[in-house]
Amino acid sequence: MSTQPHIGHLIQATLKEQGRTVVWFARQLCCDRTNVYKIFSKESIDTGLLYKISTILGVDFFSSISVRFKADAMQRLE
Repeated sequence: MSTQPHIGHLIQATLKEQGRTVVWFARQLCCDRTNVYKIFSKESIDTGLLYKISTILGVDFFSSISVRFKADAMQRLE
């Protein structure tokens, strides 16, 4: 059985894959860099913030979590 995805790590990896900087991301979120690093360290975050991040990065993080959930559910049924 797999563990809950670490959403902060997923966001950080996506930002890196897109070639975006932490400074750019902080500006998009209207916060400073230290808050972005706090987001990267969080295993879970508020859905409102996740929606905003998904919109900024153009990635449906909710779908990523859902796919993981469904895979875990299927594993439990086996």
